[in-house]
Amino acid sequence: MVTAISYDPKQNLNVRSKEHHQQHGIVVVEEIEGLIKVYNNGHIERPPIVPNVPPNSLPDVTAKDVIFHNPTNLWSRIYLPNTSKKLPLLVYFHGGGFSVGSAAWKCYHGFLSTLASKVGCVIMSVNYRLAPENRLPAAYDDGFHAITWLKNQAVANSKEQNWWSSKCNFSNMFLSGDSAGANIAYHIAIRLINSYNLMKPLCLRGLILIQPFFGGESRTHSEKYSVQPSYSALNLSASDTFWRIALPVGSNRDHPWCKPRLSSSNNMKLPSTLICIAEMDILKDRNLEMCSVLEDAGIRVEKQVYKDVGHAFHILHNSPLSQPRTHDMMSHINAFIYRQ
Repeated sequence: MVTAISYDPKQNLNVRSKEHHQQHGIVVVEEIEGLIKVYNNGHIERPPIVPNVPPNSLPDVTAKDVIFHNPTNLWSRIYLPNTSKKLPLLVYFHGGGFSVGSAAWKCYHGFLSTLASKVGCVIMSVNYRLAPENRLPAAYDDGFHAITWLKNQAVANSKEQNWWSSKCNFSNMFLSGDSAGANIAYHIAIRLINSYNLMKPLCLRGLILIQPFFGGESRTHSEKYSVQPSYSALNLSASDTFWRIALPVGSNRDHPWCKPRLSSSNNMKLPSTLICIAEMDILKDRNLEMCSVLEDAGIRVEKQVYKDVGHAFHILHNSPLSQPRTHDMMSHINAFIYRQ
């Protein structure tokens, strides 16, 4: 069963931007209450709103943490279903506005353990550096380091990693993530297009973007007018704060990492793409726009819209429909992977 987490999003999304809670000259300059607080002296507070859990294995899935980049001590959590056959490889990036979240969060561990079992794939859940200590493109760089490490494992066939690599079909790789993690997956896919020959024997077969986090200075209809329920995990103020924290200093939301240049020439070599959209998400219209632009560029796009649920429904389980919609999404991911 996918793990649910309990918290009060009405409190968490109370954004306080540049409030001056002065105490000995220390000022809070950015805040999403309950998630992150940034001070003018560089200090960052992230309340432990979601518990971190060890890589506990399930009866049919083995999970372990591995270091993939020694200079930064970055690690990933690998999930391997119990099987004797070669499996597709899914590289997953967690959400959290680039500034919160972890591959060890209980909600992600539960979701990805279940996904690995239901779909039948090896999953590498990547932990990456967070903003604002490490603003973009740090997360993209970390993701690319993870892909490079995978390439080395495919070639080296090391005994240490053999427990999962021997069951992994490296030529059947998919990039995925939710929210900010889907943004990371997209931008890494663009990088891989320009490094195709260097990445062999890895072969990117598809993108699976779950409620991808993009933005822009001009507002879409869903950003301006969608009525967010009390349990919403993302509102417009919080979205803006995440971008201020994550983008390079001095950038606005028209920066290409936030608002990609979705032209045919930039995207024509992308693989088949599945985009999973939540009907009540403020990001709905941006997600639909991405579907249209990729289709116009000749990319095979599959679009799934999940009715009556909001942002991050698949990990927060904050509405009665979250569980069945999550099961539907897992079925769609399974079908997409095995059609490629």
